[in-house]
Amino acid sequence: MASRSIRKLALAGSAALSLLIAAAAPAKTILFVGNSFTQGAHSPVRAYRPDLVTDLNGTRIGGVPALFKTFADEVGLDFTVSLETDGGKGLEFHYATKRQAIDRAWDVVVLQGLSVLDRKNPGDPTIHVENAALLAAMFKRTNPAAEINLVSTWSRADLTYLSTGHWYGRPITAMADDLSAASRLALRTSANIKQAVPVGAAWTRAFAEKVADPNPYDGTSFGQVDLWTYDQYHASAAGYYLEALVLFGKITGVDPTTLGKQEKAADALGLSPTLAADLQRIARDTLAAER
Repeated sequence: MASRSIRKLALAGSAALSLLIAAAAPAKTILFVGNSFTQGAHSPVRAYRPDLVTDLNGTRIGGVPALFKTFADEVGLDFTVSLETDGGKGLEFHYATKRQAIDRAWDVVVLQGLSVLDRKNPGDPTIHVENAALLAAMFKRTNPAAEINLVSTWSRADLTYLSTGHWYGRPITAMADDLSAASRLALRTSANIKQAVPVGAAWTRAFAEKVADPNPYDGTSFGQVDLWTYDQYHASAAGYYLEALVLFGKITGVDPTTLGKQEKAADALGLSPTLAADLQRIARDTLAAER
């Protein structure tokens, strides 16, 4: 009983410290560059609070950036959030065609590439790594203090369990592991990229801890959530919520569990308080495992 009380006090102290750090932080600008995984495609996340962010393409998407903004506001962090996204596009598209729109002095940049890295050669990191480096160098030239983050996304069930998939016959963790390896290669290639954001690792942890069901093709186990949406490719509202939590924790340094089970974006998306708390814990533990 005593050890449990001590643990509760330690967690409360950690939460209070996170909030104090957040309150003392100066205002920052952040740009999200990505695709449908950034947009929250095929879920309510895509239409979530577009008023909170600036969509540089004028498509009125809120998406994962709007979730990030909500979390930041809830802990007293001042972020001005913008996004530039195009579904089905890799980082090479943004570098080749969107430089004029995005080449500004951002404080923080989040880069999210194609889920398969290379459409013609799934799993090949070459194009992804090259263009992450090119974009990072561009942002650093405009603002040498810019913090560049590269997202490592989740395993796709459709590419793992279906015989047509590139990762067919391998464990559900394999695709996320390969994407994480691509991010590590990008970090070794470019000193301008500050860090990788382990979204795929958080999904893997959610499977391991039975918060989420790892195989949507054989039904969803009672008490577990499906992190994919109907195409078993994009994320569900819960999957994007977990993505946003990992981004929030990694970029701000604030413990995601400080948001609490009554967090308002989760409620707006129809996620239960219990699930919100579970996903916050998964995000926290994933980030803690990296330290």
